[in-house]
Formats: sequence, C-alpha cells, structure tokens
Amino acid sequence: MHSTALATAITLYRSGTLTLSQAATRSGYSADELVVALHRHGVPVREEDAPTAVTSADHSASAD
Repeated sequence: MHSTALATAITLYRSGTLTLSQAATRSGYSADELVVALHRHGVPVREEDAPTAVTSADHSASAD
C-alpha cells in the first residue's frame, strides 16, 4: 500500500496538484525522503520546493 501512496503522491506532485509538503504527507514520507524518491523517478523538484542553499554572499567576512 505504501508504494501505491507514493506513486499517487508523485503523480499528483508532477501534475502540480499537490505541493511537496502535501505530497509528502499523502505518501507517508518526509519531505526530504520524497525529494529523493522524486529524483529516483525522474521527477524534477519545483523551484519553490527546492531547498535553499546558503551562498557565500550570505556570510560576509571582514578582513581588517
């Protein structure tokens, strides 16, 4: 049953019906686990759902 829930969640995420959070809840996976499953199934993670990376510009260093 778990694989059916995952397949349904992936299909609904791919179509834009569910957000990543909603799809994770529906599948029974955490959001991080679902991202891995999406990648395994060749489904791109939408930009608004992608984890935000910290860039070096966010942490300015001062050299005196």
